[in-house]
Amino acid sequence: MNHTRAGIVTLAGAPNVGKSTLLNAFVGEKLSIVTPRPQTTWQRVAGIFSSPAHQIIFLDTPGLFAARDLFHRGMVETAYRAVEDADVVLAVLDAVALRRRSRWGVLRALLEQTRAPRMAALNKIDAVPGGAVKTLVVEAERALDAPIFPVSALEGTGVEELREALQAELPRSPFLFPPDLIASDPVRFFAAELVRETVFELYRQEIPYSVFCRLEQFREDDDPVYIQAILYVERSSQKGILIGDGGRAIRELGSRARTKIERFVDRRVYLDLRVKVLAGWRRKRGHLRRLGFAVPRGHETKRPPRQPVDESPRAPRAARRRTGKAP
Repeated sequence: MNHTRAGIVTLAGAPNVGKSTLLNAFVGEKLSIVTPRPQTTWQRVAGIFSSPAHQIIFLDTPGLFAARDLFHRGMVETAYRAVEDADVVLAVLDAVALRRRSRWGVLRALLEQTRAPRMAALNKIDAVPGGAVKTLVVEAERALDAPIFPVSALEGTGVEELREALQAELPRSPFLFPPDLIASDPVRFFAAELVRETVFELYRQEIPYSVFCRLEQFREDDDPVYIQAILYVERSSQKGILIGDGGRAIRELGSRARTKIERFVDRRVYLDLRVKVLAGWRRKRGHLRRLGFAVPRGHETKRPPRQPVDESPRAPRAARRRTGKAP
């Protein structure tokens, strides 16, 4: 008899509710980039937590909102697909935002379309008075018909209790990844994300939302590790802003991003940043596919039809990838 449990827990919710910070807290390592700005997560990010008897693959997803353009519709569809892959769905709520205005429609619809067990994390309780937290928990339980766990992903409050509750809902299964892995994506993915995080930190207005980083070379046998990254922008004017007068802006970007990557890989790094214009890449299907983004399947973002219910014992839906942390 199999005494271990393993499966996927998908984190879903509106932009800027703290899904990425919560994934990092669950795993104990910074995998998802975090900035104060909304819609920082553009693709799903997997983090792995293993204990002697449990393994959870946490999926961080783009925020759910009323997407209009092609790029944003693809992000929302990515989130819905991650929910379809889930063995457990964890809705993440922002306690601060809910105090101002309660909005349940999108999350309620999301939870109603999944047949997986579901829970909700009421995040950012460190910024809300205790009495208000209790009121919000009651309100959320009534609105979502799911158990609510008050947490502070930033301070770690309630994270372990929530993780234990999620573990209890996992299907019985062998581990899907070696127990020492904390991520299924390659190191080069996280290096590119750290560059993009730094763009969000250093630039303003539309620039961070128009820049995508893609690694062209990752030579780990070199010392220092050689990384060549291409920063794609939509317009020539954005390229000039990214580079800055005399190249000062991109040198600052490279210095800060290199420090983050060196901390992540625990090696010295030579980061070679280059900027290219890929005109209107957020609006063109071919460009989005080339850069590895999901492309909506129609004019509107549509969710696939529900599959017939499998009445056999529940098994994990995780793909058996074992890519580990190779470059």
